[in-house]
Amino acid sequence: MRSWDEQIELFWSTADDTRPDETLDAMRELVAQRPEDDPEALYEWASVHDYLGMEAEAIPLYRSALDHGLTGDRRPQAVIQLASSLRNIGDPQAAIDLLRAHPQDQITGDAAQAFLALALRDAGYSDEALQIALVALARTLPLYQRAVENYAQDLTATKHEA
Repeated sequence: MRSWDEQIELFWSTADDTRPDETLDAMRELVAQRPEDDPEALYEWASVHDYLGMEAEAIPLYRSALDHGLTGDRRPQAVIQLASSLRNIGDPQAAIDLLRAHPQDQITGDAAQAFLALALRDAGYSDEALQIALVALARTLPLYQRAVENYAQDLTATKHEA
């Protein structure tokens, strides 16, 4: 018999957003295998709502998973997914606050920076959004890394001098 995590992995490898009722039912069965306040189950339940475009329903579920002590690989994903959902429902400032407090991690890499840039743009901070995106991009460049970082820093330095 497969472990719960293996069942979750199989679920996500076959999830179909064109069949929302079936997708929710399949995840509901998996979540029901765990205690009601299990943070991993809450996270997966939030994720399926998010996946199906039900961000408003996902937000309290992500928060509950985090409040119940979600750890491991799922925790940084939950923070990013919560922030993305907040941004998608029109609350970019809440997303910014979450992502600014989110430390760099090996699980999600620079994903938090990408979502922070999107939230900043939505909140009207286009130069800062571009700066964050460029700094994250610069880390991946084989050439011109320092130049791109310097240009990124100039974006907000010039703004503050004016």
